[in-house]
Amino acid sequence: MHRPLHRLAALALLVVALPGVAAAESLADRVDGAVGRLVAVVGTALFWEPFSVAGIGSDAGVRHGVPLIILVLVGGAIFFTLYMRFINIRAFRHAIAVVRGHYDRPGDAGQITHAQALTAALSATVGLGNIAGVAVAVGTGGPGAVFWMVAVAAFGMTSKFVECTLAQLYRRILPDGTVHGGPMYYLEIGLAERGLKRFGRFMGLLFAVLCIGGSFGGGNMFQANQAYQEVAGQLPGLCSAPLAPWLFGLGLAFLVGLVILGGIERIGEVTVRIMPFMALLYCLTCISIIVRHLGAVPDVLHQIVVEAFTLKAGFGGFLGVVVTGVKRAAFSNEAGIGSAAIAHAAARTDEPVREGIVAMMGPFIDTIVVCLMTAMVVIVTGAWNDPAAGEGVRMTSYAFATVFPWFPDVLAVCVFLFAYSTMISWSYYGEKAACYLFGQTRRVALGYRICFLGCIVVGTVSSLTNVLDFSDMMILAMAFPNILGACLLAPKVRTLADDYWRRYRSGEMRVYR
Repeated sequence: MHRPLHRLAALALLVVALPGVAAAESLADRVDGAVGRLVAVVGTALFWEPFSVAGIGSDAGVRHGVPLIILVLVGGAIFFTLYMRFINIRAFRHAIAVVRGHYDRPGDAGQITHAQALTAALSATVGLGNIAGVAVAVGTGGPGAVFWMVAVAAFGMTSKFVECTLAQLYRRILPDGTVHGGPMYYLEIGLAERGLKRFGRFMGLLFAVLCIGGSFGGGNMFQANQAYQEVAGQLPGLCSAPLAPWLFGLGLAFLVGLVILGGIERIGEVTVRIMPFMALLYCLTCISIIVRHLGAVPDVLHQIVVEAFTLKAGFGGFLGVVVTGVKRAAFSNEAGIGSAAIAHAAARTDEPVREGIVAMMGPFIDTIVVCLMTAMVVIVTGAWNDPAAGEGVRMTSYAFATVFPWFPDVLAVCVFLFAYSTMISWSYYGEKAACYLFGQTRRVALGYRICFLGCIVVGTVSSLTNVLDFSDMMILAMAFPNILGACLLAPKVRTLADDYWRRYRSGEMRVYR
């Protein structure tokens, strides 16, 4: 366990010893340029627009493309919700009871509890997507984008239910108790059961590759980038020193390394402490700001709904609002992406449907609660259309400062801890994908962890635009194999869900506390 830390320390010394300030600046520019070129090439393939829609009004004569990924995410979420008979609503109260531990049975196979699985998954989603991502959505798509974020999250609860039920159903537990699960396993094994062995294997491989890319992008570089920007904003001295982003990245990589070397058990122990406390602190502050602007809340809610359907900027403007909201919701709660299924696969239970019901709480807490609060603060304070507010996390910080001038200092700590918890959870996701591709060995896991820690430094010195685009591409593209495979396996999930719900309603299930 100590050897990787020694290697990390050696890496830190190597970078600190870079010859001169000019060399450090040049290297940062080259890294940022390389990320930008990668984004340009990969984005063309991943965000293919199969058809376009003619604009009307001020956009008459202009055609606007609809990315295929948006159709997949929204279509999949709506299909699952209808096919599962709105289980996202029916089982909501039961989900709360399960998270509280009422159905935890000692001795069930797995590595972590229901609550730890949920907090580990939430730690990967409740973070900078809720703070910076919401500000990006409102800043680019206007208040109307918030409506589509919430709508997609409501349907996305069922997407999360389906994928996490499948992850539990098809997980693999090694003799030492280690759990391997997630979309790559249920795509391969589940589709093979349906006579689609080669197709399932291909889909599993594709998901694993994209998951590793997503862990390096949205689960790593975006988090490191925005954490540095927020901390540097409160400590301007960090911005003036060319080596500062490198040192910050190395320090953050060291702290992440201390946790991820301990595996999912240590990740669960850390996230179950950090995530609830930071989320509660953040939400209480949001509520206090909203209460201070209580008189403006009805107008803001009206604005969100009206601008969600407005054509005042032409049909292209309306389409842009929808696409922006859907993208940011997907990036925030990851419903349909399949990432959370990897964490929920490790939960201790012998009821796959029960863990799927727990997983439904993820999009609700992440987007319908936390993201909506952030959006309300950004809009009600007027920061969303104030040029002085900046973009991303800086806009959210500006909004808080209009009421609590001292809060940006606290927000900087929140941003850092949210980014930290997100990175340690996503490292687990990417590691499981890497083990699926290259073998379930310690050498593979260690190699992935070293690469993951290196990407923290890359994200710190890259521009927000490049990092955000790369994050969107990798994470959103994971939905292609995941949703398609889950749709093919949906009949099995519904059969299990109907049986589970019958036993629950009849009182057959034992409540342990």
